Amino acid sequence: MIGTASAANHDYLRSYASAVKAFGARVILSFGHEMNGYWYSWSHRHASPTAFVAAWRHIVTVFRQQGAGNVTWLWTVNIIDKRSGIPSPARWWPGDSYVNWVGIDGYYFKPAWTFASLFGPTIKAIRALTLDPVLITEVAASPAAGQPAKIADLVAGVRAYGLLGFVWFDANKKRHWRLSSPAAFAAYHRAASSLTRPRS
Repeated sequence: MIGTASAANHDYLRSYASAVKAFGARVILSFGHEMNGYWYSWSHRHASPTAFVAAWRHIVTVFRQQGAGNVTWLWTVNIIDKRSGIPSPARWWPGDSYVNWVGIDGYYFKPAWTFASLFGPTIKAIRALTLDPVLITEVAASPAAGQPAKIADLVAGVRAYGLLGFVWFDANKKRHWRLSSPAAFAAYHRAASSLTRPRS
């Protein structure tokens, strides 16, 4: 049964890779995000870093064998948080030849939190592994944290660290992340405008 399941999974990967190749345009793909957290079956405390790295490399290899050269591989980690038991993602690093971009997920929960305190330690850990471009792949601020100020801080941090940009996450099952006031909408509009304008 294990062999049959493994063959079916491999066939699925090859079929998926062929479909991505046929699509032709650039595609950003990720696998097993937030693996240094502890809330997914593939993550810390549930699966070994060695197994994760092997799986990542296998998937990338299958896509390459199918000629899907239009994929940007996005390796996405959770911010380091030693108080919550979320370690550096270094043990899960598949290697430069298997990753194109690095994603980081993190959220502003408290008014005192800044981009540097929230993302800085993780960016430093990533830079010890690779110089690949970095994207903040999930971020938001709760209304209680002060959304307008945090949006401005986020944009300033993205610029200061030379990152690709950010993806705002607006909802999940347990917490409301949507922009909640005219001031927050205005701050987000300014953020979007400043990041899409060419620098002078």
